[in-house]
Amino acid sequence: MDSADAGALPLREPRHGPVRAAVATMRPKQWIKNALVVAAAGAAGALGHDDVPARVALATGAFCLLASGIYAVNDVLDAPEDRRHPVKRHRAVAAGTLDPVAATALGLWLMLLGLILCAVIAPLLALVGTAYVGLTISYSLLWRHVLVLDIVAIAGGFVLRAVAGGVAAPVTLSRWFLLVVVCGAVFVAAAKRYAELRRAGHDRLARRRVLNSYSPRLLEVILAASAAVALVAYCVWALELPAVRGIPWRPLTIAPFAACLLRYGALVRAGAGEAPEDLLLADRPLQLAGLAWLVLFALEVHAAS
Repeated sequence: MDSADAGALPLREPRHGPVRAAVATMRPKQWIKNALVVAAAGAAGALGHDDVPARVALATGAFCLLASGIYAVNDVLDAPEDRRHPVKRHRAVAAGTLDPVAATALGLWLMLLGLILCAVIAPLLALVGTAYVGLTISYSLLWRHVLVLDIVAIAGGFVLRAVAGGVAAPVTLSRWFLLVVVCGAVFVAAAKRYAELRRAGHDRLARRRVLNSYSPRLLEVILAASAAVALVAYCVWALELPAVRGIPWRPLTIAPFAACLLRYGALVRAGAGEAPEDLLLADRPLQLAGLAWLVLFALEVHAAS
């Protein structure tokens, strides 16, 4: 976009100091995505072993630092496009409340700290963290503009979070569990694109460049296929283990997992999904289904320990 395009929407007047702007740029609300690091170790039944909880907690913190660093750098790269977005134009860099040089320095320091923490936990985890940074930065520079590969790259970030949980534990992750993560991530990424496409409508100038290559029908097919495969893979994974003390705890989690998929899909069809963390933090039925899944899963882990 050229400078004239970047100024198409008026900027919000700065209202916050640089510290608050920096914290907002780190986007702590999105750290919820890194719960997948814990979930991966929990899915392997390792959270009750020795020092695993501490290692996994530190790994989760490391990925929060990495993610926040990437958000800061991405906000600098995306500022011209963000200024055209009805919500993202209020981000600190796009709105002018945080200097791009300061945001870049913040991002680089956070990523460095995250990688150092990964290396302290396990050298292999530092490699996974580096791959995560490389993938997400390359997504911002390249993959986000390529049809379908943008969704694959987003899914790859979630898979690397799961792998990080397995490395931190350390445990071997089930292939079926990883397939659930891949398909679930594709589902969420496709839902994000679907919501963006619906919001932009026929205004091609207000869209991400890649959205001009998508159609609602294509995204609906991706959503349906990824949800179906995720549910089948989850059922296989849940049925892999025998009942614990006579109670099939893990198979019981299939119902709330399916409820989460169905509820999320319904919200996407209603026009939501552009910000997944907002759905998770705001929709009560989705929260209740997620809580039911978490309780049943925790009971299974406790019973097996």
